[in-house]
Amino acid sequence: QIYPDPELEAQVLSLAIRCIHSEEGCRWSGLIKHLQVGSSRMGGAQGCTPRPPLTISVAKLSRRDLPEHVQHGCPKRRVKCEFCASDFTGEAFEGHQGTCPQESVYCENKCGARMMRRLLSQHALAECPKRTQPCTYCSKEFVFDTIQNHQYQCPRYPMPCPNQCGTPSIAREDMPTHLKESCNTAMLLCPFKEAGCKHRCPKLAMGRHLEESTKVHLGMVCALVSRQRQEILELRRDVEELSVSSDGILIWKIADYARKLQDAKARSNYEFFSPPFYTHKYGYKLQVSAFLNGNGSGESSHLSVYIRVLPGEYDNLLEWPFSYRVTFSLLDQSDPSLSKPQHITETFHPDPNWKNFQKPGASRSSLDESTLGFGYPKFISHEDIKKRNYVRDNAIFIKASVEIPQKILA
Repeated sequence: QIYPDPELEAQVLSLAIRCIHSEEGCRWSGLIKHLQVGSSRMGGAQGCTPRPPLTISVAKLSRRDLPEHVQHGCPKRRVKCEFCASDFTGEAFEGHQGTCPQESVYCENKCGARMMRRLLSQHALAECPKRTQPCTYCSKEFVFDTIQNHQYQCPRYPMPCPNQCGTPSIAREDMPTHLKESCNTAMLLCPFKEAGCKHRCPKLAMGRHLEESTKVHLGMVCALVSRQRQEILELRRDVEELSVSSDGILIWKIADYARKLQDAKARSNYEFFSPPFYTHKYGYKLQVSAFLNGNGSGESSHLSVYIRVLPGEYDNLLEWPFSYRVTFSLLDQSDPSLSKPQHITETFHPDPNWKNFQKPGASRSSLDESTLGFGYPKFISHEDIKKRNYVRDNAIFIKASVEIPQKILA
């Protein structure tokens, strides 16, 4: 059993020593009990000179620290690089670490290659598949191993004309313009293709085709115009149908009344027609007509109004003859806040035996005189029209309404 001798330990720790590399320039010296401090300093950038003694637990110090200092801490020790085998002092070796040209390192582009550091720059410049490289044609930067795929899409990549017109190279993005405007061998459709011409030929030959086919093209254009005119008429009818009222009520404004009255006086039986309207959705199609200078017994003295049945879209679904009560009104345009309007109103039930309330033929038009409707030749005299505001701002309003039973509407 070993017993520590504190007195002897104190004597040993008070002995003066110096670094074993003192002959090579290390100037550290001190007491053994200060060796721990000196050792830690020797590993730093300021050399081996110890700091002022620190209060350190003597129990933590050991004579074994001197070999550790000599081996790893002393800046004047000799160190050999494991990669290039060169000798360095400990101080110089710290600067050599991480820069040795012979050290094996991985490529910084993370391509997975490993080589000596001295070969890294050449690898990154010319060999690394992950290096960046500008496209030869558009100058944008790409990773080297993707640049070939880019060239299949590069807008500036040169391409030959597919029509072999002789142009050496054309940028990909310019090819559509070239084929449309510049390429003399491009196949073109005749400009009259919308009219029906299906001719297709090289651009250089198109002029000759146009000269030789002038009459043919003219005939095609005339046929196209005819078809379009028919389509326009059909569309116009569709628009008119969409704008037709379908609630059984028509309010018809006859503007420029004074001039139209003079026209009616100058022309016998001059009839004006209202826009058509439906009695209800999917119902009877009706139209009102007016003789401003009168008709029949009311000619030259009265306003005459009539209603007629027109061929409608839904006639095959309806009951015939037309038999619902009709009311005409000439609307008083007086200000309601000043006086109560006094509309002129007449009502009648259609005679089911009268032919014009039977189902109309498909060929009947709204201007067919044989379809003169039922109404009132003496609806209101010209003198009575002047008594109130039936004419205001040179316009009159005629209202026609049809009473449809609720069960029909449902």
